[in-house]
Amino acid sequence: MSDVHHISSQHLSLEQIETIIGNRYSLALSQDAEERILHCHDYLHRKIASTDKSIYGINTGFGSLYKKQISNDNLEQLQRNLMMSHACGTGDEVPAEVVKLMLLLKIQSLAYGNSGVQLQTVKRLIDFYNRDIYPIVYQQGSLGASGDLAPLAHLCLPLLGLGEVYYQGYRLESRHVLEMFSWDPIALQAKEGLALLNGTQFMGAYGVYCLLQARRLSNAADVVGALSLDAFDGRIEPFNHLIHQARPHRGQLQTAETFQQLLQGSELIQQHKQHVQDPYSFRCIPQVHGASKDAIRYAEEVFLTEVNSVTDNPNIFPYEDEIISGGNFHGQPLALALDFLAIAVAELGSISERRTYQLISGSRGLPDFLVAEPGLNSGFMITQYTAASIVSQTKQFCTPASIDTIPSSNGQEDHVSMGANAATKLYKVVQNVERVLAIELMNAAQALEFRRPLRTSPKLEQLVEDFRQHVGFVSTDRVMSPDMERSAAFLRNSRLAVV
Repeated sequence: MSDVHHISSQHLSLEQIETIIGNRYSLALSQDAEERILHCHDYLHRKIASTDKSIYGINTGFGSLYKKQISNDNLEQLQRNLMMSHACGTGDEVPAEVVKLMLLLKIQSLAYGNSGVQLQTVKRLIDFYNRDIYPIVYQQGSLGASGDLAPLAHLCLPLLGLGEVYYQGYRLESRHVLEMFSWDPIALQAKEGLALLNGTQFMGAYGVYCLLQARRLSNAADVVGALSLDAFDGRIEPFNHLIHQARPHRGQLQTAETFQQLLQGSELIQQHKQHVQDPYSFRCIPQVHGASKDAIRYAEEVFLTEVNSVTDNPNIFPYEDEIISGGNFHGQPLALALDFLAIAVAELGSISERRTYQLISGSRGLPDFLVAEPGLNSGFMITQYTAASIVSQTKQFCTPASIDTIPSSNGQEDHVSMGANAATKLYKVVQNVERVLAIELMNAAQALEFRRPLRTSPKLEQLVEDFRQHVGFVSTDRVMSPDMERSAAFLRNSRLAVV
């Protein structure tokens, strides 16, 4: 039986989220969370019964229809209609690993007790999570401002027995899954549809997933970059602590120290160098990789705040006797961070491709395209083409989404973040950069063999030994695509340690 994570008001860290997802923890509500949810729900319904005032989204229409008051007899139908009408997603399906994060983050947000939902609604979302029932959600449809309305509508439709889900590898109508477990569809009460649809969990889930991948790729870029540096017969002086203390950006300092540790004990790095300087793609690794580390750290701060927040509207404060309509659903903080993170990760790929180019260039005693008998053999020539193609596409994905806005809902929602588009672009950037680093790893490992009998550091020699269990040395031309895929899988699964 898996371990259980109890959802509470305690903040989630990225490490906790990774553990919960990676170790397949099941979820349950803490007693405190249950009490908060119940108290808020009871307060809301007492408030509705005791007032004839309009309360946005509870007894009014939505968006520019806020002027339309809804009778108490129609409050349930109002929320059901909202769920159905807003399920306008299209395009590719959201990957299952992101959908699972969406469920986790939505449960966490509702558990703070500021949303007015029924306890059984939250528990049903937990049932979906624990039983690996993944609602089918589409990537396109959110403006990233009124919450991720369309994606979250698809995420929550199965609560009503509507929409579709994946369960045990099958695509099923939600009503059939409810029947399997003898679950009745949830009858939405006042504000519940809005609480489920308002929120930033689509952007948040993509952001958290990509942040975890970005941290992994940042580590991998250091390890692979150190191997390339040694295979290229590069110099260690640009990683001297004195240089970086004179310009002490945190990520720059960290990167330089990491390279010193990775290359400790290398015969290659210690040998006499005939060249007095390396190209920027080697010499400026601390500055470039370090800047990406600092950007990743900034994005982590933004997303940790977001995933531990209440992002629907209006917000209910039972103890203060307040129901306040505001804009916590607006994705601007996330949109900016997502765009910045995409640029930061893309730069790891951009400088990686340049190192690959240097390795195949036939300089510093390495053969052209890292193969014996170049001419008869093309060797690693086209691996660099592929890396260049991927890097070019990645740059196109880095056009900021957050600078755009298109008014909606008859001008009531007149500024939006477009953070959802930033999120899906970032996902592609992360995938692309992994492939570019995998290509560099292939080239670096190949180049190292032409430096024998000299050896790199014990840490990097172990890396190459492990890598060779998956991708062999290229002595003559062969089909390279499978090697590239195996190299990417090695990067993904080995979780390269930087120290």
